[in-house]
Amino acid sequence: MDGRVDGRAMKPFREVKANEVTPELLRSAMDRDGYLLIRGVVPRSDVDQLLDDVTQVIEAAGWLEPGHDPMERMANAGAACGDPDPGFKRTYQEVFNLPAFHALPHHPELKRAMKMLVGDRVLVHPKPIGRLIFPQCDRLTVHAHQDYRFMGGDPECFTAWIPMHDCPVDVGPLRILEGSHRFGIIKHEDENLHVPEIASAEAMGGEWVGGEIMAGDVLIFHSLTVHAASPNLSRQMRLSLDCRFQDYRRVLNPANLAFAGDSGKSWEKIYASWPSEDLKYYWKGLPLNLKPSVSELQELAASAETEAIRARYAKILSQVS
Repeated sequence: MDGRVDGRAMKPFREVKANEVTPELLRSAMDRDGYLLIRGVVPRSDVDQLLDDVTQVIEAAGWLEPGHDPMERMANAGAACGDPDPGFKRTYQEVFNLPAFHALPHHPELKRAMKMLVGDRVLVHPKPIGRLIFPQCDRLTVHAHQDYRFMGGDPECFTAWIPMHDCPVDVGPLRILEGSHRFGIIKHEDENLHVPEIASAEAMGGEWVGGEIMAGDVLIFHSLTVHAASPNLSRQMRLSLDCRFQDYRRVLNPANLAFAGDSGKSWEKIYASWPSEDLKYYWKGLPLNLKPSVSELQELAASAETEAIRARYAKILSQVS
């Protein structure tokens, strides 16, 4: 099935096999198009390990249709939910706590590709994002946006989008607005929206590109590249992970290391059941360039305009200092 935009067939992704990618090719594609799809980066068996862990969680939550292999991800339509539904948040937290969920962004083959783009000083942001998308549910489709809107820091930061299973077009993989990163920060609409998005009239770039993305493939794109999810028109859950990475010498918003809201999340709780120490607080040994800095966070926690903002900065400070 071809992806379509405004009734027209979508231009296919620019892609390359993992064993053919070079630093020059990857950087050239990022400069020109704002993205590159790399086929076969992570061995399928390693992706399957994460999928198995995730499907166990969502099956226990009642999200999957009984009578099917959980790895097939056949959705229970009556359980459809998404952020900010409380039931979704509880199950999402279980997925986020999985050691395998945090291990995949550090896979040696994925980091090899990251280094081709940013050099040897790679910081993998410690809060990967899971996308647990029910089918046939338009309100849960992620619309056009730039990741920079939610990250801050240095725009020279990148996202790796990784499906946990084969993702043909009807299951709702990402699509990319080619060349949109060259237009800088684009206005996002916030009013009456849980997640800010870019209005169609505001999106600038070339053509929308898309296509199937298979287990083990990685779609890498710039923080200013406009992208969106295609609708999930299948009967299956679409499960994917995206992680951000950058050269750690570049400016980093400390909010990307911390939990600043009222959810009660903490690294201590997340790490409590992990069998290994390997990835715990791995970023604390790096000479990060935080902005605001620790001293600026101290000042903001004491003098920001409102109590809520002061409390937010205080939470971030307590987790990064």
